[in-house]
Amino acid sequence: MKQKFDVITSTCVPLPLENVDTDQIIPARFLKATDKEGFGENLFRDWRYNKDGSPKKDFVLNDPTYGGCILVAGKNFGSGSSREHAAWAIAGYGFRVVISSFFADIHKNNELNNFVLPVVVSEQFLAELFESIKQNPKMEVKVDLPNQTVTNLATGKSEQFEINGYKKHCLINGLDDIDYLLENKDKIETWEAQNK
Repeated sequence: MKQKFDVITSTCVPLPLENVDTDQIIPARFLKATDKEGFGENLFRDWRYNKDGSPKKDFVLNDPTYGGCILVAGKNFGSGSSREHAAWAIAGYGFRVVISSFFADIHKNNELNNFVLPVVVSEQFLAELFESIKQNPKMEVKVDLPNQTVTNLATGKSEQFEINGYKKHCLINGLDDIDYLLENKDKIETWEAQNK
């Protein structure tokens, strides 16, 4: 799942629901696994499938009208338990970006650790995105990590978003925390030698 992140332009999948918690993202019965593989197929499992395993036609992930690697979600996305499996499911499905007006902090960090960029926008910008997608499901959004901007290409409107400088560096370079330490091994060893 490690992927370098620069500029992504994509159509979007709209999920205009507020207070989506991690149990809705990935139900607790799937948490026994310790391997990240296969979680994408169970993303939003109970919303996405009937009890017999057949797809619910009215759920957005089953609607061929929508696609792309950007999920646009309502306010307070990822609340509830701190399960990292929720971020595994989002990344495993193929989403690279989640846009919302508010994320639960732990979930936001879990997304970053799994090479998914959580982009916080104003409620007005989010509402406009939902409206643009409703008007034209093929409209695109451009997410520029180096410049920390998100642009609704249907309207041309942009917003800046915040990101921790360390996490930005890791995403742009495709590094997890261990990779980052290994990248700086010489500096660490030099510091240790000088500070015995």
